[in-house]
Amino acid sequence: MVKLRLKRCGRKQRAVYRIVAIDVRARREGRDLRKVGFYDPLKKQTHLNVPAILDFLEKGAKPTGTVHDILKKADVFRELFLNQSKLKK
Repeated sequence: MVKLRLKRCGRKQRAVYRIVAIDVRARREGRDLRKVGFYDPLKKQTHLNVPAILDFLEKGAKPTGTVHDILKKADVFRELFLNQSKLKK
């Protein structure tokens, strides 16, 4: 099973995170399947590769709690809902 989770980068006391698609059994700093975004909590910056995120979500990937909140703020789930409703028509 694949999850969308945060992977810690940066230096001591200045953490930045990559949003990655990773196997559930892998550790936090383990090998990821694909980098799909970037999150800097100190500067409140977020960069997302929305098409890649939507692709993983459509295939059944589950975001962790924090990643879910980040994606919700970026309206990714609304785009996912719109894409799924277009496919049903």
